[in-house]
Amino acid sequence: MPVYTTGSSTKTCWNICMENKPRIIIAVTSDLSTDQRVLKVAGTFHRNGWEVLVIGRKLPDSKPLTTGFRHYRMRLMFRRGFQFYAEYNLRLFFFLLFKPVDTLYANDTDTLAGSYLASRIRRKKLIFDAHELFPEVPELQHRPLVKRFWQRIEDRIIPHLKHSITVCESIAEYYRQRYGIHMQVVRNVPFSRNGIDNIALKVPAGKKIILYQGALNTGRGLEWILNAMPLIDDAVLYIIGDGDIRQKLQQQTLALGITEKVIFHGKVAAEELHRYTASAHLGLCLLENRGLSYYYALPNRIFDYLHAGVPVLASPFPEIRKIVETYKTGILIDKHDPVSLADSINNLLKNTYPTEHFKTIASEFCWEKEEAVLLKLI
Repeated sequence: MPVYTTGSSTKTCWNICMENKPRIIIAVTSDLSTDQRVLKVAGTFHRNGWEVLVIGRKLPDSKPLTTGFRHYRMRLMFRRGFQFYAEYNLRLFFFLLFKPVDTLYANDTDTLAGSYLASRIRRKKLIFDAHELFPEVPELQHRPLVKRFWQRIEDRIIPHLKHSITVCESIAEYYRQRYGIHMQVVRNVPFSRNGIDNIALKVPAGKKIILYQGALNTGRGLEWILNAMPLIDDAVLYIIGDGDIRQKLQQQTLALGITEKVIFHGKVAAEELHRYTASAHLGLCLLENRGLSYYYALPNRIFDYLHAGVPVLASPFPEIRKIVETYKTGILIDKHDPVSLADSINNLLKNTYPTEHFKTIASEFCWEKEEAVLLKLI
């Protein structure tokens, strides 16, 4: 029998939960430790009287996780590809068939099949949370058969959903036009904070910190920044996160001879990330236009930088532009050659970007406000 962890204690059965509490099971394919949105959603339900169980997966490098609610990370035979998604959804389906639950919550299309089938058989409410346009992610744009498979999953299930949310208006409008459904928008923003103590990264003598935080996947503009780093003065690039192209990026760093200017820090627990963000002088959010998922994206790091008082250098895509341009939180750039990027970054680092207004703006984009929409949905 699986062990569910809550804080520092463990329990072997969910049936001992208080019977008068509504129960929700939240499914996601991440390992939970760095998944800010899932942890915030689970915390919202937990604080509002729900009995929460979050199901993720266990990886060899997964960090320990302590939460106020129950979580269970499955150990799977496969780590990627069709076998992984098939194994995850099959195990999720059978898991959900036999657990006491009132509401199922599927994060992204890759958890939707197992969650939807279980909800239909058991006649339970299902909430779908689309963090992105899954069939439109960059990794699938040159894999038509795989893309078609995920598109068929959405075509068969999403028109029947009664409760769904997403991270921004552009994605909500896409699903409305394609399937005729109404998705509530719940943006992926941080909690309000009254200042940040004990920043985590020490600034090297005479240097400033350029920060990228997030998954190291294709289409994140990281190769562009590495090519520009030889032309950037008095700065180091901290890369916080991990992903499929980490080794490729490290090889590029070595080939460019900039190993002293680029630091691959690895993953940071979600609850600690704000301390690292606050260490930076400039944050990066440079997405490549490789499909609608990135073009319509509103990454949480746009708001993480804002809350930490850090200006951003970002791509001028619709949702990103709305925030950065409207609220003056950084600079938009559509030229990605090394000279153009280096010039923009050098100017931002030499001429202090005004951030006095960030605190006021951050109070408008906080999880305390977004979670009210989520709670109203249920």
